Parts: sequence; C-alpha cells; structure tokens
Amino acid sequence: MRAFVKRVIGSLVVAALVIVPLSTTALAQNPIQVTEPSAESMAVDVIVLRPLGIISLAAGTTLFIASLPFSALGGNMDQAAEKLVKDPAKFTFTRKLGDL
Repeated sequence: MRAFVKRVIGSLVVAALVIVPLSTTALAQNPIQVTEPSAESMAVDVIVLRPLGIISLAAGTTLFIASLPFSALGGNMDQAAEKLVKDPAKFTFTRKLGDL
C-alpha cells in the first residue's frame, strides 16, 4: 500500500512538472473568445477536472472538520466553510460541462 501511495504521489509530481511550464506560454497568448465549449474541453472536464473536484471536495471537507474547533474559536467558520467546502462543491457540481 505504501508503494502505491508513493507511486501516485510521484505521478502527480511529474504531471505537475510537465504541466506548469506549458501553462506559462498559454498565459502569454491572447485570450480566445469561445462561446460554446468544444468536445475536447468537455472530455477533459469529465475525465480529469470533475474527479479532481470530487477529490478536492473530500479533502476540503476533511480539513474543515479537522479545523472546526480552531475556526470556531477564531470566529471564521464561515470563511473556512466557503473556501474548503463550498468552492470545491460549486466547481464540481454547479459549473457547466466544459466550462474551464
């Protein structure tokens, strides 16, 4: 099990190291005005982004529950709930398909 976790983390690190340099050139280009999402963006959304959104929602909910005593004492439960639970839920479930 430990080897599997190391392999998954290693794969995520490699993917991040590949994606980050490619994204800087995308930021330098002119924005493209697309009125309707393409089939490719819908496929990426369904295959990659929605599952990542579900994972981030589960992780955020876990972190929110773990930090609940501290945020209750600090008086920022609403902010913690917004950032850790509500934002990932909106990203995962209320966004239009292919709206990257």
